[in-house]
Amino acid sequence: MRFNPQPTLSDELLLLQPLQADDFERLYAVAADPLLWAQHPNPDRWQRPVFENFFRGAMESGGALLILHQETGAVMGSSRFYDWEQRPNAVFIGYTFFGRQFWGGRYNPAAKRLMVNYALQSFEWVLFHVGANNIRSQTAMERLGAQQIGTETVAYYGEPDRVNVLYALDTPL
Repeated sequence: MRFNPQPTLSDELLLLQPLQADDFERLYAVAADPLLWAQHPNPDRWQRPVFENFFRGAMESGGALLILHQETGAVMGSSRFYDWEQRPNAVFIGYTFFGRQFWGGRYNPAAKRLMVNYALQSFEWVLFHVGANNIRSQTAMERLGAQQIGTETVAYYGEPDRVNVLYALDTPL
């Protein structure tokens, strides 16, 4: 089975669809909140030039998805599949962010469930990089049942390398 890194995925809460260049303004309207990035390895990502670089990297990745609220169509955030050709039998899910009004509930687990279950149709493992200081995201990974398997230094697109905690899942959510 050939892996499509930009599928359209949905459930009763969310619609994940391929990120398009004309999604920039709607997505930046969500990302422009400094509190979103407070624990992130790049806490300046709320600034437009920094987010423009992030968005360019998302578009070039070929695996970026826009996350929409199923009922209202509101842009909630984004995520992506990446490095599916870097490790045998594994794909990464990451670069995920949600607007603060969608924190702490069922939305992040729903997005991860859609993406993980889709990825496990083609790969044995789903891996995640989480910023070493991003306790909120590390807690979210552990709540999903992901296992911490080490640390790695990650070269973010056009940004300095950052230390990340590496998590793994090999079972559907």
